[in-house]
Amino acid sequence: MKNENIMDTDNIGKALLKLAIPGIIGMLVNAVYNVVDTIFVGMLQNTSAIAAVSVAFPLFMLISSIGLMYGVGAASYISRLLGQKSREQADKAASTTFFTAIVTGIAFTIAGYFSIEQLLKIFGATPTIMPYAKTYTTIIMLGSVFTIMNMTMNNMIRAEGGAKYSMIALSSGAIINIVLDPVMMFGLDMGINGAAVATVISQAVSTLILLRYYFQGNSVVKVALKNFKPSRHIYSQIMKIGLSTLGRQSLSSVSLGMLNTAAAVYGDVAVAAMGITLRVFSMALFTIFGYNQGMQPLIGYNYGAKRFDRLKKTLGISIKAMTIYSIVCTIVFWAFAEQIVGVFSQDIQVIDIGSRTLRAMCLMTPLLGFQQVYAVLFQALGKGKEAFVLSLSRQGLFFMPAIIVLPKLFGLDGVIFTQTVADFMTNILTAFFAYSISKELGKEEEKYTTKVDEKPVCCAVNQNTAKVLE
Repeated sequence: MKNENIMDTDNIGKALLKLAIPGIIGMLVNAVYNVVDTIFVGMLQNTSAIAAVSVAFPLFMLISSIGLMYGVGAASYISRLLGQKSREQADKAASTTFFTAIVTGIAFTIAGYFSIEQLLKIFGATPTIMPYAKTYTTIIMLGSVFTIMNMTMNNMIRAEGGAKYSMIALSSGAIINIVLDPVMMFGLDMGINGAAVATVISQAVSTLILLRYYFQGNSVVKVALKNFKPSRHIYSQIMKIGLSTLGRQSLSSVSLGMLNTAAAVYGDVAVAAMGITLRVFSMALFTIFGYNQGMQPLIGYNYGAKRFDRLKKTLGISIKAMTIYSIVCTIVFWAFAEQIVGVFSQDIQVIDIGSRTLRAMCLMTPLLGFQQVYAVLFQALGKGKEAFVLSLSRQGLFFMPAIIVLPKLFGLDGVIFTQTVADFMTNILTAFFAYSISKELGKEEEKYTTKVDEKPVCCAVNQNTAKVLE
């Protein structure tokens, strides 16, 4: 009841803070897993080892994308069901998602384990990088079921307003990862493999804490084998939003692989620089993702309840807040690019290429919040087609042609400015969709308001009486 009241009756600004702050911390934790590994691997003073972590990053994102597909898809559906007071169907949706994710995680682990080397070649591993990348990634792959379940449960818990618990679960894993990294890498002399073992152990701990939420009766929706009711309707509701998330994350993995391959022409230093820059930028991007995880259930719940006033206010506050945040990130990244990249590597060439890439990405960063808020808005409203197109655009429709063409025309500068060009085109597309959905929501609100106003007085009295009794 407390969680539902946050989405139903709380002041919008306060509700966003309650839901978004834990979401931001939770997503930053997800970024920390890779950033911390990179920092400690950088202490090995081995550029090829740093590049190996960069090559493994797209595969880690691919694993996460499976969990996000189920988690984000289920979260959108569950939050709308709770807004409609369809609790029993929400239980079925959550349980079906949970058990399906477990089976998928096991299958993905087995399939991935036997195709590690082929995947790493696709993601840009050179002969000098491959030995480090293969051992590191094999360990990460063996723990992929934990990553998938964390992404799934994390989003489902947020859908019912349990953002704080989700934050605690993921933060606990991150703290353990930070502690174990130096112990495994230097204390036990495991090198880069120690970083991978630390990551898997920390992910497993987060999974156990998230499981506790459901199996100690803390949840609004109930996950149980008896509620596992796989059906075409449930899967279609999950997948119409989940597939757009999978598309975005999978394309991010593929595009990172293409970026690594394009950078590999200029040596391991270029691959390492790209990997470092993207990890740094992911801290800004994941903060917006975290905020959007808090915003999504609020939008979905109030759309399901036809509370258009609260929906529009949530959207307005979110765009303003994320735009201000994006501008602050732009200023910090531009002013301290060399110092930021220097935290991860002392190689002069890596710092030079990395700082140039970070500044190039800054050119479109002020509009990053606007772009990402609208992408999640379509997910929250259950509008799968629009969400899918926007998900494909940044790392697919625009990035892939750019990474193929620009390096041929401008060499290394073409690699550096690829993401900037892709973001510019994505912003234009987002503006078009933003105008379209504003008109659509306006018409839907007008239609619904007219429908309510036309109800007979007796119906209105009965409705009010029902609310009082409730």
